[in-house]
Amino acid sequence: MSVQDDLTAVQRCLDDLSRSVGRLEKQLGTAGLEMRRVRTDANHLRESVALLRDAAASPTAQRKPELVTIPDTPYDDSLWIDTDDEGLGARDRHAP
Repeated sequence: MSVQDDLTAVQRCLDDLSRSVGRLEKQLGTAGLEMRRVRTDANHLRESVALLRDAAASPTAQRKPELVTIPDTPYDDSLWIDTDDEGLGARDRHAP
């Protein structure tokens, strides 16, 4: 199953959930905190799936990160002139 197929299946389930929540609202009313919380959670799920669908459709989501090759040769010692060793201080000074 592809990602789009899975997202479509999730969307169908969310549509069923939304219809069921609507029926519950008709039976129980919309005034209760619990019913508002269920409606809000269902809406958040719908928004999250929409974001997933957008992310899956964008070309940057499918692009692999560029690998950087790090050479095995040691770094040039001139890079470390006038640097402090972390926790030890400067080379020509003593720790207090």
